[in-house]
Amino acid sequence: MKGLHDRLKDYFELTGVSEIARRYFVMNAFDGVLTMLGVIIGAYMAGNVDRSIILGSGISVCIAMGLSGFSGAYMTEQAERTREMKKLESALLIDLNGTHHDRANRFAVIFVSMIDGLSPAVGAIIVVAPFFFGSMITHEVAVYASIILALLTLFLLGAYLAHISDERLILHGTKMLVIGIITIITCTVVISLI
Repeated sequence: MKGLHDRLKDYFELTGVSEIARRYFVMNAFDGVLTMLGVIIGAYMAGNVDRSIILGSGISVCIAMGLSGFSGAYMTEQAERTREMKKLESALLIDLNGTHHDRANRFAVIFVSMIDGLSPAVGAIIVVAPFFFGSMITHEVAVYASIILALLTLFLLGAYLAHISDERLILHGTKMLVIGIITIITCTVVISLI
């Protein structure tokens, strides 16, 4: 087990994949939260907060964003890493296929793709979670609980960014919270005009 841990640690250091994964995680979790928040606000404003529709839409959104995130990141990251590898091979005048460096790059592509695919789905699932409680809570309570969870998740994502950049947690968390509130207001106003 220690060998695997050391190898993964080396892969992370060699490829710089941690920074990329952090960016993808925050950006895509943010997208998942706001997308699902929009679905719930839309259903509420349209007067059709049916659990099966919200859950069906929510799960479909999670699957679509997850597959889109994974496949898009995989294709993009693989192209970037292949380009870097070819430049390195050209500079060194050797074939690096099958080397430690090649394995590290393949690991980075899969790891980043997984983060990119899972993070929007996780963000969306957090927001839609109250609708899984079925008849235990009313539709209206589920909507308000979803909104609260969305805003809390956005605040935590902002605080996480502040932690990374060594800045004020409350300030960054509040910035993300404001974006969530703007999304709620905008969706509410636009849908009420339809």
